[in-house]
Amino acid sequence: MTSKKSATSKNKSGGTKAEKKRVTPAPAPQVPPQPAPPALEIAVSPAVDAGDRERLRHGTHHDPHSVLGAHPVPGGVAFRAFRPYAQAVTVVSGELRAELHDDGDGFFSGLLPLAEVPVYRLLVRYDGTEHETEDAYRFLPTLGELDLHLIGEGRHEQLWRALGAHVTTVQGVAGTRFAVWAPNARGVRVTGSFNFWDGSGFPMRSLGSSGVWELFVPGIGEGELYKFEITRPDGSRTLRADPLARRTETPPATSSIVHASHHDWGDAEWMAHRADVPVHEAPFSVYEVHLPSWRPGLTYRQLAEQLPAYVREMGFTHVELMPVAEHPFGGSWGYQVTGFYAPTARLGTPDDFKYLVDRLHQAGIGVLMDWVPAHFPRDEWALAEFDGRPLYEHHDPLRAAHPDWGTLEFDFGRREVRNFLVANAVYWCEEFHIDGLRVDAVASMLYLDYSREPGQWSPNEHGGRENLDAVAFLQEMNATVYRRCPGVVTVAEESTAWDGVTRPTDHEGPSGFGGLGFGLKWNMGWMHDSLQYMSHEPVHRKYHHGEMTFSMVYAYSENYVLPISHDEVVHGKRSLVSKMPGDWWQRRANHRAYLGYMWGHPGKQLLFMGQEFAQGAEWSEAHGPDWWLLDPSYGAEADHRGVRDLVRDLNALYRATPALWQRDTDPSGFQWITGDAADDNVFAFLRLDADGTPLLAVSHLAPVVRHDYRLGVPDDVPAWLEVLNTDAAAYGGGDVTNPDAVKPEPQGAHGRPASIRLTLPPLATVWLRPA
Repeated sequence: MTSKKSATSKNKSGGTKAEKKRVTPAPAPQVPPQPAPPALEIAVSPAVDAGDRERLRHGTHHDPHSVLGAHPVPGGVAFRAFRPYAQAVTVVSGELRAELHDDGDGFFSGLLPLAEVPVYRLLVRYDGTEHETEDAYRFLPTLGELDLHLIGEGRHEQLWRALGAHVTTVQGVAGTRFAVWAPNARGVRVTGSFNFWDGSGFPMRSLGSSGVWELFVPGIGEGELYKFEITRPDGSRTLRADPLARRTETPPATSSIVHASHHDWGDAEWMAHRADVPVHEAPFSVYEVHLPSWRPGLTYRQLAEQLPAYVREMGFTHVELMPVAEHPFGGSWGYQVTGFYAPTARLGTPDDFKYLVDRLHQAGIGVLMDWVPAHFPRDEWALAEFDGRPLYEHHDPLRAAHPDWGTLEFDFGRREVRNFLVANAVYWCEEFHIDGLRVDAVASMLYLDYSREPGQWSPNEHGGRENLDAVAFLQEMNATVYRRCPGVVTVAEESTAWDGVTRPTDHEGPSGFGGLGFGLKWNMGWMHDSLQYMSHEPVHRKYHHGEMTFSMVYAYSENYVLPISHDEVVHGKRSLVSKMPGDWWQRRANHRAYLGYMWGHPGKQLLFMGQEFAQGAEWSEAHGPDWWLLDPSYGAEADHRGVRDLVRDLNALYRATPALWQRDTDPSGFQWITGDAADDNVFAFLRLDADGTPLLAVSHLAPVVRHDYRLGVPDDVPAWLEVLNTDAAAYGGGDVTNPDAVKPEPQGAHGRPASIRLTLPPLATVWLRPA
């Protein structure tokens, strides 16, 4: 197939014998000049040159498609293949079959006298078998200029559609395209179950200056395991899971899995109407769940048969799922994420998780999920020094190392990293129909000196402690999610007094920053202060009265959620009922009274699983809630079922009473009746809906009965009817109630023209509304 050069043999003196004999030549005949013949096209060798061979063999070639595959050259079309372990490679195109020359080390080449590159396949012979396949190196890049431009700008809001592994058809051929961002890599190869975990013959190409490497691999599809083999700047290699893998192996296995979704959504009605009423003006009562341990052993699809029914029966409007993104260590509860785009495989496939969300929506239940953009673990197969240098983490080791958790913090100032996270937030909302993201550990992102001693941090460009990159990231994330996903709410777990967490990003506050743009913020101050108050023996509570009332000083500074979360019932903090003082009866009474106070207080509610039925033990991810406490054969079952029934009724009344949620963020929706009755351990206030219709909430946190307790009330309500009493016998209380309508008297009290006299049960909350 190649031309051979020929030469005339000469003797040692440099001439022939005839040339050495001197002879006078005859005169040459006169011939008119002729045009020179056209230059002949000299065929070239098709073999891969030594430099390219070396780079391909060592995984450091940035453009294998320029060498491998079929290329027009002088003399025809050169075919080159790199197939380690193959015995022979044959080009097949229609009737044409041409075996390539074995150039050694897995390289094969040949020059065919063709005018143009044909559509062809390769017939590859291994020891004892032949395999006909498409040539991955005959395809054009699968990412367009717009994708690469947006990635370079850090503005690709659907990044998961560009990077990762995608089953697709290119030029009429089915396969999977792989793309990964690794700008510091000297070379990247795809390795997986389809090539026996040897990526030698699957080098990817670098797409310009984008830092993106790409390869379309024909003939492979869903279910294939894969990783990226990255050659680092120092020449060493590392095997990495795909940062944008949408499915993973079940831990402790770490491979990514090629995935294509086939879920057919059935929640169109939910999605169409979830944005009808702003979240802060709607009922919002959240049941926090750790899916692997809510009912241990259940898969996503099995949970879909039980969780929606339970949550609906209990009356919660939403569930909040502790992190579902893939994580290697179950004991982290999902807060140390390695697979940001993949639901954990412990409970099933991504489509199985979609099925669970779908069923919750069909039951009328919103789905929030915990999202963890603050940090990631150091596992050597995941994001840490992904391509041999700090990439997702900050290049400054002091900025990169999270001081509390042994993890790495994201480099929020790098646009591609910010894009990775912003797109991830959008991904969960768009692809999985998630209704809200509760963003974990926001405070650790906002402050450069978070958990750091002097000398361990550097101030920002203004000399302050604020992490300006993190502020910009959170603002961009919130603005993008709210723009793209109507009806979705973002919730900040932010434990400091940062100004403007739930202020719009374009509204500058006193600190000079625009708001962070969250929809809601966990009220950690209320949680800490109120639990501190409740932990005191009632006889001492009058000295701590302000711990319950102080929250109203700042209740309207942000849009708040009142959280009794998993963090408050683990690691020696005891369960909610076990935090309460007194004997078992008093603990349950305090527990019920506290829940009644919480549901009446301005702000949305969040309660962690197990606390709705007064579980006495701390939560453990190993076995989950103690459901056996609700078994009728258990002697104290009625005690726990009574608390559960109270939570159910609290939710039902809450949802039916606009005064408790319609003006949650409006100070005119709240009025104290008495906030200073410290000696009586009494808190009484009004909640008002948009029309001014009131609900009267009274919490009495002393272990005595107070008869004829006088409270000032508006004079335009002819009678009040008790609609909730946490001391009711049905809830396990002493049944000290106000069964009849209570009519106001003209005697003034608490600065109001009228008053009512109530019987206040011990350690209880009572709600009344106009009869």
